Amino acid sequence: MKRLKIIADDKIPFLKGVLEPYADIIYLPGAKTTAEDVRNADAIFTRTRTKCDEALLKGSTVRLIATATIGFDHIDTAYCEAAGIRWINAPGCNSQSVQQYITAAIATWVYQQNLKFSDLTVGVIGVGNVGSKVAKAAEALGMGVLLNDPPRADKEGDKLFVPLDTLLAGSDIVTCHTPLSKEGVYPTYHLASDTFFGKMKDGAVFINTSRGPVTDTKALKQAVKNKLSSCILDVWEGEPNPDPELLNETFIGTPHIAGYSSDGKANGTAMCVQEFCCFFGIDALKNWYPESIPHPPMPTTFSVDGNGKSNEQILYEAITHTYPIREDSDRLKQNPAAFEELRGGYRIRREFKNFTIKPENVNREVSESLRRIGFKIENAGNLNAI
Repeated sequence: MKRLKIIADDKIPFLKGVLEPYADIIYLPGAKTTAEDVRNADAIFTRTRTKCDEALLKGSTVRLIATATIGFDHIDTAYCEAAGIRWINAPGCNSQSVQQYITAAIATWVYQQNLKFSDLTVGVIGVGNVGSKVAKAAEALGMGVLLNDPPRADKEGDKLFVPLDTLLAGSDIVTCHTPLSKEGVYPTYHLASDTFFGKMKDGAVFINTSRGPVTDTKALKQAVKNKLSSCILDVWEGEPNPDPELLNETFIGTPHIAGYSSDGKANGTAMCVQEFCCFFGIDALKNWYPESIPHPPMPTTFSVDGNGKSNEQILYEAITHTYPIREDSDRLKQNPAAFEELRGGYRIRREFKNFTIKPENVNREVSESLRRIGFKIENAGNLNAI
């Protein structure tokens, strides 16, 4: 019987050695994978850098494409379906990672601006796996939350959602978590346009961790000069070459790594392996998950002393202990040309759920916020009353 053949992006973690007993695997840089490479393949394991379209797939023997990402705009789904090629993405795989990124970014901005969470409102555009977790984190911090998701509103009614104009006018921070689409009832290509930014509050902050082309770069650069206090960007038009002027203007600018926690990567790879095994009838690995995920460089159990500190400072210190987000931004700003290198060789980052806090002189309100964000709390009996 002919052995199965897989073409895999060489940056997909935890994969090497897993499927080799059952298939021949060739690991290639995602952006450099060609039609000749996949011609005799049965499956492709990809991330966002391989454009899976007719130009790549026509005449090939590919039967399955598995992307270890939530987004799938790099896959021509219409062509795949017409050609009988099954494709799957990994919905929700890195949603807690993006939640951690957004929480760290907001906590850093609030602390450095000497603001209070309770005085601020976050507008979440796109309330799927990621957006819903971001909204819950914002609520846990004590912030007001406005939600906008037209496709969900069509199905579920308007009770939970507000129109986009209402969200933009009422939010101090606007964060995008939409898929990228140019067609359909609700296209998101250049959703964040001149008109969009013109409707935002003066001095507000714009965040995009979805897809770069959701934002019109030219419009955002103008808005940062004249309207917004700043922006936080993890995705860019023209990746992996971010606009240098815009990068310089960001409060935080990173190389498309918001969803790159080690936990999120493990989830995405596991979904791909499990789908491959289900599709090709390999029962031995149908429930596979990485045996071990590397520990982060910082202690996973740590103390937080709130003596003499504001709630915002306590939360900032706890959150950025797990993820010092400014370090990722500094690396990219110091060397924008290393975008793909910084992304492909991203450091070990673990999500909040892997950390235990020993609070000292911390009131119950803040401790509860930390717990709701995802931390484990030790010695809760030593907390001060609110």
